[in-house]
Amino acid sequence: MSLESYVEIERHRAAIVRTDLSRPVRLAIEWAIINKDTTFFDYGCGHGGDVQRVANLGYSSAGWDPYYYPDIPPIPADVVNLGFVLNVIEDPEERRHALCKAWELTRKVLIVAAQVLINAPSKAQLAYGDGIVTRRNTFQKYYEQEELKKYIDEALNVDAVPVALGVYFVFRDEAEKEGFKAIRFFSRTSTPRVRIPTKRFEDYKEKLEPLMDFFTKRGRLPVKGELDNEQELLGEFGNFRRAFAVVLQATDEAEWDAIAYRRSLDIQVYLALTHFEQRPAWHKLSPEMRHDIKAFFGSYEEACEVADAKLFSLGKPRVVQTACEKSKIGKHTRSALYVHVCALGELDPLLRIYEGCASRTIGRVDGATLIKFCTDEPRISYLFYPEFDTDPHPALKASITIDLKTLYITHRDYEQRANPPILHRKETFVTTNYPLYEEFAQLTQQEQELGLLKHKSDIGTREGWAKCLAEHGVEITGHQIYQVKDV
Repeated sequence: MSLESYVEIERHRAAIVRTDLSRPVRLAIEWAIINKDTTFFDYGCGHGGDVQRVANLGYSSAGWDPYYYPDIPPIPADVVNLGFVLNVIEDPEERRHALCKAWELTRKVLIVAAQVLINAPSKAQLAYGDGIVTRRNTFQKYYEQEELKKYIDEALNVDAVPVALGVYFVFRDEAEKEGFKAIRFFSRTSTPRVRIPTKRFEDYKEKLEPLMDFFTKRGRLPVKGELDNEQELLGEFGNFRRAFAVVLQATDEAEWDAIAYRRSLDIQVYLALTHFEQRPAWHKLSPEMRHDIKAFFGSYEEACEVADAKLFSLGKPRVVQTACEKSKIGKHTRSALYVHVCALGELDPLLRIYEGCASRTIGRVDGATLIKFCTDEPRISYLFYPEFDTDPHPALKASITIDLKTLYITHRDYEQRANPPILHRKETFVTTNYPLYEEFAQLTQQEQELGLLKHKSDIGTREGWAKCLAEHGVEITGHQIYQVKDV
């Protein structure tokens, strides 16, 4: 007799009581998928935590669950969440029906989240159908990341966009989908500060600020219909170029040129990575992206050629290794380049495309601190140091590694290790404009002067570093070194 014939799955027990927003819903809010102009519906809402918390933020929110809220009718909404539902349904047909029903209710974006297999489940768990029975007598289906995307795509005839491990957004509108994919590769920029507050600039500052914000975001001047205060601005200056000339008199033109250059690189990274899928037709790009491409490249064909040239060069021997070795950003070792995630947008576009080959599969690696570019094999690792800013020598908590040949994902947990690896010279991972750069650099200088960093192989772990500090009679509090009394 098969296990399925005598095990009764208690599906409702899989619902988790949360104290905060679930990760998929939090990501949707961070990416402005859920906002004040959208309606939200949680299909299979469990105890209803996400429904309540989204409502507490002032957004329209409702939910249905077959066990906890069976009397609330499923209703169409702009954004529908199917969060960790697929993995607890033991019947494959019912599982597919749930996915299709949630999509049927979706007007704009469907959020799909499921458990992703990055470590093999315990051998003590019972196999059941295409999943396992947990100790709580619930069912769990573990997906590989790519397997989950394939399942969603085939069931709904869509191209699901990976946002994080086990989290996908499915868009109704192709242009909105491509706009979302592109914006993920936009590097961070800040509006250049006013250096010479000319009278003309000061007189029109309030009217010019939306134009400055637009250029900061897109790296170009707007076209007709893209700026909210367009009529007011054009009535005063005649065209955007004349208006921006007033801005240039008060700011550094080179800083605006740098923003435009970085935006052109952002577009190259985005287009290079569309090569792996069916590259969107020109008319399926968002209007903003079409205007960007015309401004920076002249034509779509030219933009794609430039992007593909960079992508294809990554397949040549030593190209990645050379790009890593030449990088002025990050910490260099014999076999890798380590870079803080906030500095990714400032790397050579070749390395950004290379990293994109990993993140296009798994989306954003939520909470990662450092990106490790391996130079001797095609691998990217995301390293988690939650106390990077506050701990002068933070310990490694976890790592996620992606093999770019197989797309196999490996997760390692260091949280319970008694003697985890730790970081030194934190300023080398970030750029000079990082808020704590000077504090990090001053600590490193003091440590060098005291000879604390002399023996690299001995101080790479928490215990080795503690021994080194004890031998030198010092301790570190915050980012300051103190002599220990009575040594």
